[in-house]
Amino acid sequence: MSRNVLVVAEVRSGALRPVALEAIGAASLLAQGGSVAAAILGDAPTDAASQLIAAGAGQVILVAGESLTDYTPEAYLAALDKVLAEFKADAVLFGHTATGRDLAPALAAKLEAGAVTDVTALEVDGDRAVFTRPIYAGKAVTRRVFKQGTIVATLRPNNLPAPAQDATRQGEVKRLNLDLAKTGLRAVVAEVIRKAAAGVDLTAAKVVVAGGRGVKSADGFKPLQELAGVLGAAVGASRAACDAGYCDYSWQVGQTGKTVTPDLYIACGISGAIQHVAGMSSSKVVVAINKDPEAPIFKVADYGIVGDLFEVVPLLTQEFKKLLA
Repeated sequence: MSRNVLVVAEVRSGALRPVALEAIGAASLLAQGGSVAAAILGDAPTDAASQLIAAGAGQVILVAGESLTDYTPEAYLAALDKVLAEFKADAVLFGHTATGRDLAPALAAKLEAGAVTDVTALEVDGDRAVFTRPIYAGKAVTRRVFKQGTIVATLRPNNLPAPAQDATRQGEVKRLNLDLAKTGLRAVVAEVIRKAAAGVDLTAAKVVVAGGRGVKSADGFKPLQELAGVLGAAVGASRAACDAGYCDYSWQVGQTGKTVTPDLYIACGISGAIQHVAGMSSSKVVVAINKDPEAPIFKVADYGIVGDLFEVVPLLTQEFKKLLA
């Protein structure tokens, strides 16, 4: 069964989010020979359309407008109305990001369609598309099938493969304008105050170095940050470390924080409470460093190091520097 699939490609800090390209790969599988299009709402980086086409999008729709400078559900839904009038989609895919988690259910409600969120795997079985998502804090998974209507889904970053970029692929770029002034919205974003953030985006990182209560202080994160710098990694934390004031809550990984799926997750001084494990259990390789050999984190780790993180982490940093030199 062929389908026309639309990917809502998100831009952050002037660059296309990697999950947008992963969604193009999922869309190509879901389309089964149908059309694949991508939409960017608001300001688009100059190379975004070419990246999406090189990944497999046959059409890229760029929607500009005063009301799309900052995300608001009302304006973005209006923009999607224009996009769906141009491209008749049987399925709409989002990244499972803060924006995607908010916008996808709103679109599904407007279309009177079903929605499945936090998808980690997709299979196509004949006419059926089977979406897999974790439940019960990652302790089990469920498989969902749409019986009728438009498919609306959000895809967890770093779970589905992004297609190889092929510069020879051809596609069409359309530009639309949303004639909706901010004054016409019921709610507007008056100002966005961003925290100074350096380093790799935690949710998109291929490597994460995370610290728990065992780092003992804000300064205790310095060895972890040095290791992260060598590996090109993001720095994360357990809720215990955030609650203790060692770091900002934007670093938190876990059931009440961010869900990450890196290729490598290095847990330093983290006990392994189920709430934390729920946010990182899908990591491909987990390395745990803890002084307590009975710490629960070792039950989910692929490799465990029993030792003081303040001794082990600097040694790892030195060895990685040698290997990567």
